[in-house]
Amino acid sequence: MKASYKKLWKLLVDKDMSKGDLHKASGLSSSTMTKLRKGEDVSMEALRKICIALNCNISDIVEFVSDSDS
Repeated sequence: MKASYKKLWKLLVDKDMSKGDLHKASGLSSSTMTKLRKGEDVSMEALRKICIALNCNISDIVEFVSDSDS
């Protein structure tokens, strides 16, 4: 299983926010933002910061897909 952040990127579009805006609003490190862009695993703390910044639940930003679906 692999984490997919497609929901996060769609939510940013819906909220008219850029990835840079998310970076500033959430206080995430540049390396964590890079991991998100590459679809790599990030910590629960990073996901929590995103949820706080976007006022959403974790299910609104990430889902798990089988490796063959990604």
